[in-house]
Amino acid sequence: LSLSHSRAESSAACEVCEGTEEMPEPLKQCTDWLRAYFCEPARTASLPVPPFHHPLLQQDSFTRQVLWTLLRAVKFGEAVSYKQLADLAGNGRAARAVGGAMRSNPIPIIIPCHRVILSSGRSGNYGGGNLMKEWLLSHEKLQKEKAAF
Repeated sequence: LSLSHSRAESSAACEVCEGTEEMPEPLKQCTDWLRAYFCEPARTASLPVPPFHHPLLQQDSFTRQVLWTLLRAVKFGEAVSYKQLADLAGNGRAARAVGGAMRSNPIPIIIPCHRVILSSGRSGNYGGGNLMKEWLLSHEKLQKEKAAF
């Protein structure tokens, strides 16, 4: 997936680069989901979430609970604080553990850890870099304003 961004327009144009070989279905679902996220965000709500086989997402843990809660509860263009996400995941006193869960997220963007911000409203840190987090949040805000979700 290649992405170009113009500061003047704050719009994104994307092109999916596909190989000639047949893609396995899980990879195709992931590619379709990412294409929709960047190019047609309203479609992400109707697409199946790609299957995740990462061990962290299979074991019974608070991290898994936090990541699945984030995926289900915090929609495109929304943001939640670490404390709010801890509450949603069932342990309001575990805001620091939520930060740890965000750092260990094996599938950023699809499991939208960029939507977790500080309670002050500042964006906070992001494994992909703070500029990337700001861009993702701006992309979602702009796209949400363009279309009724």
